[in-house]
Amino acid sequence: MIHPEDAYVLLIEDDPNNLLIATDLLRIAGVKYINARASGRQGIKLAESMPQVDLILLDIQLPYEDGYTILKQIRSHPMLNAARVVALTANVLPLDEAQARAAGFDGFIGKPIDFDRFPNQIQALLRGEQVWQPR
Repeated sequence: MIHPEDAYVLLIEDDPNNLLIATDLLRIAGVKYINARASGRQGIKLAESMPQVDLILLDIQLPYEDGYTILKQIRSHPMLNAARVVALTANVLPLDEAQARAAGFDGFIGKPIDFDRFPNQIQALLRGEQVWQPR
């Protein structure tokens, strides 16, 4: 269990509006240490410089490489492979959720982000709970 105020969260999201909303809602959830990047490559490079990474919120549709490719890189990275990685995506069909589970994501949060639920979803993830809520 990680307390939100002690958690290091990395948000990899290319849409500026989604980035802003998710960052604000992470703060509402009590997270102090939030870093964000618009591509997977940038996110992994940033994560390497962070003291720790507890939770990565990863968009599936990213420029250059999709979230599944980035997830594989994270899982094979010695500094990042222990981080929980949650898909944060607008691809919310049952097949999308099944694909995320099969790929090895630790959770799934659908977009548009539910402003009322998102802080609780983040807190649950940091407690080590499962969050698979595409809608």
